[in-house]
Amino acid sequence: MTTESNPGVAKSGVDTSRRREKIVLRSFPKIILLYPTLFAAILAAVGSTFADAVPVRWGLIFLITMFLNLVVLSFDFPRTTSFTLVAVIVAIVCGALWVNTFYTFLHILKEWTDKLDPQAFPQFYWLFAVGMLIIFLLVFLNTRFDYWEVMHNEIIHHHGVLGNVKRFPAPQLKLEKEITDVFEFFLLRSGRLLIHPSMERVTIVLENVPNINKREREIQSLLGVLDVHVHQGEEHVEEA
Repeated sequence: MTTESNPGVAKSGVDTSRRREKIVLRSFPKIILLYPTLFAAILAAVGSTFADAVPVRWGLIFLITMFLNLVVLSFDFPRTTSFTLVAVIVAIVCGALWVNTFYTFLHILKEWTDKLDPQAFPQFYWLFAVGMLIIFLLVFLNTRFDYWEVMHNEIIHHHGVLGNVKRFPAPQLKLEKEITDVFEFFLLRSGRLLIHPSMERVTIVLENVPNINKREREIQSLLGVLDVHVHQGEEHVEEA
């Protein structure tokens, strides 16, 4: 029995035939996780401006989205079970409120929800949305001047408007990937990346890296990382 080997696949199972010359890593602040609130503000702004004839409670939609979004930023949900539990509770509560509106089974609850109609002028939603868009734009511009490049032989940190550069050795580095919040991973596929250069005592910590799993695979393919430690819920270790 003969076994054919694929020269484009390394022993670790990583495809080496399509390796890239460099990988750019950008760390984002958590405020970008508020993009659902931004979308809700835009929706409420458009709805309250052009759809006055439709009895939709735009203020309530905006506030519920914002509060749920703030919960994601305020607390960590490290396990998938916690994500499922919170999602089920929210679905049950919202479903019960919706059913109670048409088929009343709790009169007190219906009287309370009927009185809930927070309102704001369309200018409020427009200004809120524009303000958040400006912040998002500034965050995007900041990541153009503060980012990391991973190459075959070195890791380069670009920072500052004047293009300051700091270099670290890349060979034989150790990599840790941490997904500490399943909601944040759900919203942006993001996580924390810790890079340990082999000949440096410093640890490079990159918070909130989008598409964390893809970036990890790219670094493995580029450098052939010795050890990859993955922390998600219950801690376990994988060797690449």
